[in-house]
Amino acid sequence: MTKKYTPARSNQNKGKSTSSIEVLAPRDEQVIKTMKVVATGYTAGYESTGKKPTHPQYGITYSGVKVRRNKGSVSTIAADLKVFPLGTILYIPGYGYGIVADKGSKIKGKKIDLYFTTVKQVYKEWGKKEVEVQVIKRGGGKVTEKMLKSLGKAIEVNKQFPDSLLEKAI
Repeated sequence: MTKKYTPARSNQNKGKSTSSIEVLAPRDEQVIKTMKVVATGYTAGYESTGKKPTHPQYGITYSGVKVRRNKGSVSTIAADLKVFPLGTILYIPGYGYGIVADKGSKIKGKKIDLYFTTVKQVYKEWGKKEVEVQVIKRGGGKVTEKMLKSLGKAIEVNKQFPDSLLEKAI
């Protein structure tokens, strides 16, 4: 059975009809392994990174790509690179697909940090949770904007991680 992730409605659209973008959980045969991790949220802001919007590296991950949150395709996440190398693709229930593009000074061991646009979203939509993530593809140590664009488009079209990308070096 395929599980669905439906993003929560925002309060600003409360009472209005909104079409939510759905992504599907990966099929069992796509999952390399399932792992229990502690997941927290972060932003590009000073409170998470120590950088202000005027800093030249504001919003830029350790891998060099821009942070992004896209519920309908793929978002950037941070992890301990010894556990999840750069480029590792995870499915996080309640969040969607994430690609490890960043590391955090406090992210050690079985912990991940999920990117959100604002601090308010971090607390409202996530907080701190223990979740079982599904590893879809182990990263090769790098992430590029081209890779993110290709992966994002494929997930948007298929609503889940497409088999065609399992063998490719993305």
